[in-house]
Amino acid sequence: MPDKMYTFHVKSKRSQKRKREQDGVDMDTGEPVRAKRPQFPPISSDHLRGPNEMRKIPVPAHRYTPLKENWLKIFTPIVENLHLQIRFNLKTRNVEIKTCKETQDISALTKATDFVKAFILGFQVEDALALIRLDELFLESFDVTDVKPLKGDHLSRAIGRIAGKGGKTKFTIENVTKTRIVLADTKVHILGSFQNIKMARTAICNLILGSPPSKVYGNIRVVASRAAERF
Repeated sequence: MPDKMYTFHVKSKRSQKRKREQDGVDMDTGEPVRAKRPQFPPISSDHLRGPNEMRKIPVPAHRYTPLKENWLKIFTPIVENLHLQIRFNLKTRNVEIKTCKETQDISALTKATDFVKAFILGFQVEDALALIRLDELFLESFDVTDVKPLKGDHLSRAIGRIAGKGGKTKFTIENVTKTRIVLADTKVHILGSFQNIKMARTAICNLILGSPPSKVYGNIRVVASRAAERF
């Protein structure tokens, strides 16, 4: 008995596409509904500023005396220029900075916190004050052992290479890269602009890895001269 023959009609892709477009035209015949524009009342300055904020900066024991001696230099710009409230909490040993009604700048609290933090890390008040006056300055910290895991005399020699005889190497890096550097045990703190911090960090990392100071001087001078030509 012969098998039945079945025929299938396959529609071409072009005809299917045409049919979809026609269906879409039929579906979009309705008029578009215009949405009403929302109306919001203006926000008052009190709501824009939000509630009063407070930041706490812990003070280690070896920085109590310098903080006490330079308190007036720290207190004056924060209260008079940034219009913030500041106090030293004797119980928790923290410097507490708080916003108030007179505070106008939103970034004032962050600037004041960075200023106090820089002083606590060991920078001079005059150098740390630049964090309040300029917007392009940053503070970066890292550990010598983050660059290379050193111990004992090897660690001491690496820190000695960064400082140099009488601090000569550190002063040279500071002058060429236009930064300020603080060496505190195995911690290195750098204050400056983003590009200058990058140059200083590269030079310090090379010293930690064992490069002689003369080679490091040459490298940072070349990089600094190129940056000066670019600007």
